[in-house]
Amino acid sequence: MSLAFLRNADWLNRSRAVAYGRIFLAVSVLAVVVWTALSSHGIDLYGRPLGTDFKSFWAASQLALQGRPAAAYDPRLHGAAELAMFGGRSSGYAAFFYPPLFLLVCLPLALLPYFAALVVWQLVTGAAWLRVVQRLLGWRAVVPVLAYPAVLLNLEHGQNGFLTAALFGAGALALQRRPALAGICFGCLAIKPQLLLLLPVLLLLRRAWRTIGAAIVTVSALSALSLALFGTAAWTGWLAVAPLARATLEQGLVDPGKMQSVFAAIQVLGGGVTAGYVAQAAVAVCVAAALVWAQFQRADAMAMAMLTACGSVLATPFVLDYDLCLLALPMAWLLRQGCRDGFQPWEKLGLAAGFGLPLLSRVLAVRIGIPIAPVVLLAVFGLVLRRSVQPSGVAAYAPGMTGPPAGTATGGGGSIAVP
Repeated sequence: MSLAFLRNADWLNRSRAVAYGRIFLAVSVLAVVVWTALSSHGIDLYGRPLGTDFKSFWAASQLALQGRPAAAYDPRLHGAAELAMFGGRSSGYAAFFYPPLFLLVCLPLALLPYFAALVVWQLVTGAAWLRVVQRLLGWRAVVPVLAYPAVLLNLEHGQNGFLTAALFGAGALALQRRPALAGICFGCLAIKPQLLLLLPVLLLLRRAWRTIGAAIVTVSALSALSLALFGTAAWTGWLAVAPLARATLEQGLVDPGKMQSVFAAIQVLGGGVTAGYVAQAAVAVCVAAALVWAQFQRADAMAMAMLTACGSVLATPFVLDYDLCLLALPMAWLLRQGCRDGFQPWEKLGLAAGFGLPLLSRVLAVRIGIPIAPVVLLAVFGLVLRRSVQPSGVAAYAPGMTGPPAGTATGGGGSIAVP
């Protein structure tokens, strides 16, 4: 296999990319339909509820609605609430480590039965995520977006990957022209603090004072609302459960092979906790330094935001495969730039690797002990970094994949036009 075959990936043209996307989407839809059909009263073949992790959210919302929000942070009480959901049939415990701000999001879910709440949750947050990715692509692509394997994983787990990625993407799209709205979106991301590590770096580098102010006001308002609804006991409970959250990371209470971080990769390879933290910190510092360098190279607002999105997945030690919904944002931006200006060497291969990462990373790490996630994430980050500091309109060679029909995608960088 020649190096040019991988470097230029001329074989990966638009028609093949669309065909592969359609095939994987069809397989994903079939898997969802068959798995749902084979379940009994919402319990799958392994004795777990459909939307496995969603039971944690719904149980927490039930406790909050009953006036016992602090119980969501007591594993004994929260576990009992999960157990009662399915007539006492055990399906494993899913802890609730989110701050009380996320309880505000969960609270309305308690007004619906479990499965109705699960469907509403996935449809609403999924639609928001799809719209954001379409905006970044610049055209109304549905098949390749829904074919992204992280979509299936997020649906399987009933998780919040759609919501957090949609908030991040909406903030990125608004950053240049509507800074206050961007601040509101970024402030709402406080529901998942581990994804916020690099956002202060981005906003300070961009001197986005209005966005910073709006984010602070948003977090303050949400915190005040949570205090008014849930009292101080919920916040005390969240702080009290923090050691369990740390033990989950450090003691392998969640299989490290399921995680996508550098820290988890060190654990999979047999390294210790200290080595994992040192490696994780080193990567986080390098990613932050790359953001600083890109800013000094005059990268535009959208490029910086996409670097931050990709870097946020790299910087945190606690990130799972469904969180890779966030990776769809920089990949969509990179694809748009390549379709518009031509693909640089390795970009197509990097996009293909990033697309397949959610499908392969857990299997390879858990089954054969090869954690590929940090390597692929670093590769995609490097491609986004290179593209962010490249002058617009300069390409290494003519692209094999062409963009959408003329007139449906215009602009670049911080300006996104939607058909």
